[in-house]
Formats: sequence, structure tokens, C-alpha cells
Amino acid sequence: MTPRLSVVIPARNDAAALRETLPALDRLSSREAVEVLVCATGDPPGVEAAVAGRARLLWPGGSSRAVLLNAGASAARGDILFFLHADSVPPANALALIEHTLSDPDVVGGAFEHSFAEPVWSLRAITAINRLRYRLTRNYYGDQGIFVRAATFRRMGGYRDLRLMEDLDFSRRLKRLGRTVLIRTPLRTSGRRFLARGPWRTFFFIVWLLLLYTLRCDTQRYAERWRGPADSPPGSPWPRGLPGRAPGLAAGGGLAPGATE
Repeated sequence: MTPRLSVVIPARNDAAALRETLPALDRLSSREAVEVLVCATGDPPGVEAAVAGRARLLWPGGSSRAVLLNAGASAARGDILFFLHADSVPPANALALIEHTLSDPDVVGGAFEHSFAEPVWSLRAITAINRLRYRLTRNYYGDQGIFVRAATFRRMGGYRDLRLMEDLDFSRRLKRLGRTVLIRTPLRTSGRRFLARGPWRTFFFIVWLLLLYTLRCDTQRYAERWRGPADSPPGSPWPRGLPGRAPGLAAGGGLAPGATE
């Protein structure tokens, strides 16, 4: 049976997150109409054990999210593409919600409300601030579960080959092709990156990146800092060496190379 929806999950050294997310996807309503593709880089033994036949596992080469997302989309068979972080869990009725949204021919795609899995006050405050941002701008991040018609995705040429801000760039381009919709049912994502690096430090680093992006300054130089060491899972603490400084500042007051996945 041809699936109606393809879930594409990029995973970089992220077996631990996959071990929680993939079983949760098995509980989706109308699961038989959904295919799941994991596009991975790093830790082959751990990832293969975590997937354990629950998804099609691809090793496309390259480590950026854009490369992994595009590889999964190219292999997907569904009419709808649903891009999901490895540490995100959609609502059980996600397929029905997406199909209902796309029943309007003017709608080309959209995303879900975002919520953190951990009941931490700082994460709740950050959620509220972010919610105001994306409700006003309709600019979505990958941890909101961006979905799009497969034909529209191909028409766009997929994700641009960016190491940072690829999701924001994609959602902005998507809006130019038609109406996008925010589904008000939350999608739950781990706050591990914020908790490991400091919730507010991480939040203001993202604000800094958004400012640079808005001013059309170079943000790609920060990609490695956001991602962390190549052999570590997403959300690893920032390397030590800049105590007391904002994550983008080098010792001489200039900008240090760094990053967002």
C-alpha cells in the first residue's frame, strides 16, 4: 500500500532519542498509512539497534540537517512529507490533523504548536515567547514538525544546502507558494539542548542568530558551535573555554565560529 504520509527524521549520533521517538510513532492513528524514514549519520551500531525495523534507515552521507532531510524526501513515497526531529513526538492524531489542514487546496503546508517535554519553568517561559513569535510571523522551526505537500517540496527544490537556519529559510520560501497553517495541537520536543547548555543562554544565542539572519549577515559560521562536537549527540553541552562570555563572543570581542541544527 502506498503511504499517504512520509515521516522524515534526520538523526546525527542520536540513537538514544530514536529509541523513544520511534515506538511513539507506532502509536499514531492510521499508522498503516504512514511510512517512517530515518536519515542518519554517525553511530551506525547504536542507530541500527534503535531503529530495529521500525523505519527505513538511510545513510546518505553528509552531516547537515539539510542533506539528511533532502535525502529522506527523495526516498519518500507519500504525498505528504512530515519532517520530524529525532527527539520530537507528534500527537497521536497527527495524520488526521495534517490531512484535514491540506484538504484546503490553497494550503501548501504548515507546522504544529511547539511544547517542551520537560516541565521546567524556564522552558515554559521560552515556549510562550516562541509561540508569540511564530503565531505572528508564520515562520516555523524544525522542532514544530514542518509538513508540506510532496509536489510542493519538489517544486521548491527542497531544503537549501545550509548548515544553519535551513528550517527558517524553508518555511519562509514555502509561504511564497501558498497559505501555511499552524495546527494548534502541540508537538512535544525534548528541551535537552536548552537544559544542557542553560535555557536562557541558549535562547539568547538563538535570538542573536535570528538577528544576524534578519540583517542578512553570515550565520553559517556558527553552525559547528550550535551542533557541538561532530561525534556527540545533539544537545551536548557547549565546549568549555569561553567562561562568562556569550556563546558567540571570542576573547577579543569578535565573533567566534559556532552554530543551529
